[in-house]
Amino acid sequence: MTLLEKINSVFIRFPHRNAFCIEDIYYTYEELAVKVASIKQLLGKYPDEVRIGIQVRNDIESYASLIAIMFLGKTYIPINPNHPIDRIESIIQQSGLNIVLAKPGNQAYPGVMFLDYTTIYEGISTTFEIPEFDQNNNAYILFTSGSTGLPKGVQISFHNLISLYNASVALGYKMDETDRFLQMADLTFDLSVFSYIVPLCIGACICTVSDVGIKFTNVYKVLETQNVTFAVMVPSVLNHLRQFLPEITLPHIRHSLFCGEALYKDITTEWLRCLPNGSVENVYGPTEATVFCLANDSITSTSNVVTNNEILAIGKPMQNMDAILVDENLNEVPDGEKGEICLSGDQLTRGYLDEERNKVAFFNYNNKRFYRTGDVAYKNENGVFLYAGRIDHQVKIQGYRIELNEIEFHLRRIIGGAGVVALVTKGANDLNQIEVVFEDKNTNIEHIFEELKTKIPHYMMPVAAHIISPLPLNANGKTDRKALEKILSVSI
Repeated sequence: MTLLEKINSVFIRFPHRNAFCIEDIYYTYEELAVKVASIKQLLGKYPDEVRIGIQVRNDIESYASLIAIMFLGKTYIPINPNHPIDRIESIIQQSGLNIVLAKPGNQAYPGVMFLDYTTIYEGISTTFEIPEFDQNNNAYILFTSGSTGLPKGVQISFHNLISLYNASVALGYKMDETDRFLQMADLTFDLSVFSYIVPLCIGACICTVSDVGIKFTNVYKVLETQNVTFAVMVPSVLNHLRQFLPEITLPHIRHSLFCGEALYKDITTEWLRCLPNGSVENVYGPTEATVFCLANDSITSTSNVVTNNEILAIGKPMQNMDAILVDENLNEVPDGEKGEICLSGDQLTRGYLDEERNKVAFFNYNNKRFYRTGDVAYKNENGVFLYAGRIDHQVKIQGYRIELNEIEFHLRRIIGGAGVVALVTKGANDLNQIEVVFEDKNTNIEHIFEELKTKIPHYMMPVAAHIISPLPLNANGKTDRKALEKILSVSI
């Protein structure tokens, strides 16, 4: 079955089961279907628009919108209305968007028509006819951080999505319509995709996390009060909750998946004590490979887990995926040696919207098309991949993939010079954070940070700034990042 056939089957089989719990309000699949049908009819007036934007929020209309767009065989582009307008306008321009679904009264964007996604058509049929279209068409486009200052548009097809679902089922996870899935991520973050697509395919309930208040506190509240059985989270959640873990017991959780950041053995041990009936699964994958595509065996005890520098192994390629490790010349390295993780298979994106970026990120090897992740790993004698860091200046903050070069790009434009370096350091609860170093002694840091807030999302903002003049240089005359780390007594 295709993705849409599975979702449509759920609408037919489970109309009275709960589809969503949002801000403690429940919505059945029948109620969801009415909203989907209304938005689908609204968009039917614009048959030539292939890509549709959505101002995404933690509301039922946002989810109904993306489902409606897919039921038309078209492509949705989620837009966080709280992101800087420059970033939003770049996404609109790169996507060629003419229409954005939103609530009335929201900020308008130049040259874009807003459609009210809260409109409900009375007496509308919720019997969906699934259009015939190429399953390699884009289901959505997500934008990630880009080193040139422009976000990168990653194209994910309907085939990619159903491949993610099938590969997840093949892992042996026990999932059915009685499950309750945690959905903690912003809809512009690809971790959210698994958390709503998979339950929609089986008729389970999706329990979303409020974006009002403290995010990580809200995550725990939903886990506890909604009796969540299947949770996908970033490891940062555990770091924020660490002081409370001895008092937490979550007997309903069966599967606790972690993705987006390195998962350490010590905190995994502490978390497992909170799950008397559950297991931990560490999974890996970039946005370009549809959420995650490598998976580790289920863990109920950390006594014999495989680690590298206390980081849990990221496992083996999932169904219909392939992973190799290569050197700087794109030659495979022997088992046991470190190399860059490169991915191929059914979950792999067709590429970025920017063709120039595709020339750098993808290559052909053994009659397969591979994506260069920039992540370093090695493979043990059992074929298990162990994460060993990055080869570039990308970092993970709260699971979001961030290019340090993008932050530097905007800062250089603001200060009108090149004397700035962004570094990742460890903050409270051992969490990654960003700090910047300026060379000019007359730098007005407060003014610069205020300007920077208008250019990048909040999760990319540096937490501190320093002035070091002159910046240290290495033997090649380039800024010596290692020396800066030593000066600041930080380590990446």
